[in-house]
Amino acid sequence: MKTPTTNPEEYDLVVLGSGEGGKYLAWTLARKGQRALVIERKWVGGSCPNIACLPSKNIIHSAKVASYFYRSEEFGISKENTRINMSVVRDRKRKMVAALVDMHYDIYKRTGTELVMGSGKFIGPKTIEVTLADGGTRTFHGKNVVINTGSRATIDHTPGLSEASPLTHIEALELDHIPRHLLVLGGGYIGLELSQAMRRFGSEVTIVERNGHLAHREDEDVTQALEELFRHEGITVATNTKINRVEGKSGIGVKVHGTRDGVEVVLEGSHLLVAGGRTPNTGNIGLELAGVETTERGFVKVDERLQTTAEGVWAIGDCAGSPHFTHISFDDFRVVRDNLTGGNHVTTGRQVPFCLFTDPELARIGLSEREAKERGISYRLAKIPMLANLRSRTLSETRGFMKVLIDAQNDRILGFTVFGVGGGEIMSTVQVAMIAGLPYTAMRDAIFTHPTLLEGLIPLFSAVPAAASPSAVKTKS
Repeated sequence: MKTPTTNPEEYDLVVLGSGEGGKYLAWTLARKGQRALVIERKWVGGSCPNIACLPSKNIIHSAKVASYFYRSEEFGISKENTRINMSVVRDRKRKMVAALVDMHYDIYKRTGTELVMGSGKFIGPKTIEVTLADGGTRTFHGKNVVINTGSRATIDHTPGLSEASPLTHIEALELDHIPRHLLVLGGGYIGLELSQAMRRFGSEVTIVERNGHLAHREDEDVTQALEELFRHEGITVATNTKINRVEGKSGIGVKVHGTRDGVEVVLEGSHLLVAGGRTPNTGNIGLELAGVETTERGFVKVDERLQTTAEGVWAIGDCAGSPHFTHISFDDFRVVRDNLTGGNHVTTGRQVPFCLFTDPELARIGLSEREAKERGISYRLAKIPMLANLRSRTLSETRGFMKVLIDAQNDRILGFTVFGVGGGEIMSTVQVAMIAGLPYTAMRDAIFTHPTLLEGLIPLFSAVPAAASPSAVKTKS
């Protein structure tokens, strides 16, 4: 290993990257009197408040408002001269982001956490050299060091793709105009959310997905419902499509050449958005000089305590291969915090809730039917349409369904899925019941306010088949 030649500045904690988990760890330890430092190249607070979660939901909400204008006559409201001004849409998002960044600066100040803007890389064990944004360099050594560098949109080696200068979610959220025809490569979270939003703003949209279905890891009824929704909104869905090469330049005109079910296809559009995966930001930061190993896919190798292969070096969030959610990065913070203070907190077996913020939302906690069958877990299934939720009728938002998996031998809740209005909030209620270890009957017999979306859980859990009914037990086929 290279030994640093400069006397480094000493800190109790040095965090490389200011994303969710790392910033909370630094703030927490600084409040306890430790000397904590966060190094950030560009986005104060990480990707979530700047270029990902919160900005995208801001834009998606604007698209939701636009959709209400298109549906206005359904609500007895006439519309005239409806027009989308993307500059204003973008500026509303920018205003929110600016306020969030200011909030972060204030927390750094109040906690006494030092924030250093610049590009950092390891030059030795637990030692990071930073090329400062305003010139010069500083070198830091930490009693503990946390790698918190996140991930970026993957732009693969498809011929012509890089040369086409495609949009990622970062550029898509900064558009001040409506793309005439947006080609979206990828039918996962980012691709689906932005596809629907851009369609509602007025773009023609085509989703290109190499797998057989959108959100292909979910249950068949979920993927079918998503595809029906998107086609209903006028989005072209091209599944089973492998991209071979790309021509042109995004923003001017692009052609995507591929094969679908063995037949050559050419898709043309004005803009191209890549949304087909994430690449960890672990290259060219000197990990080998710190004794930190990575996986074949480039993620930092960590154990269940989020320790790397180097003593005193930890990794948090996307770069550590944790599920790519801000709420998981926050939980990573709690894991490392506890372990730094003598605990033994592990990531093994933790719940991973998710919500896809399409309209309606798709949210799930625990097992899907696909996962239960793959693991040979017997279950009872209850499923009802969102139409059975009376609140959805008052909102004219009746698309979708809810379903729950209950253990075949007892009353334990194994998993819950909702594709419907307010899905994320409904799912969280079931998650709390699962955390508490409540039987499904507690949800069935609860008194929820009428009319609310949560009230729909009562007919759902009332539809669970009795455990003694052999025909109701689903097993691995």
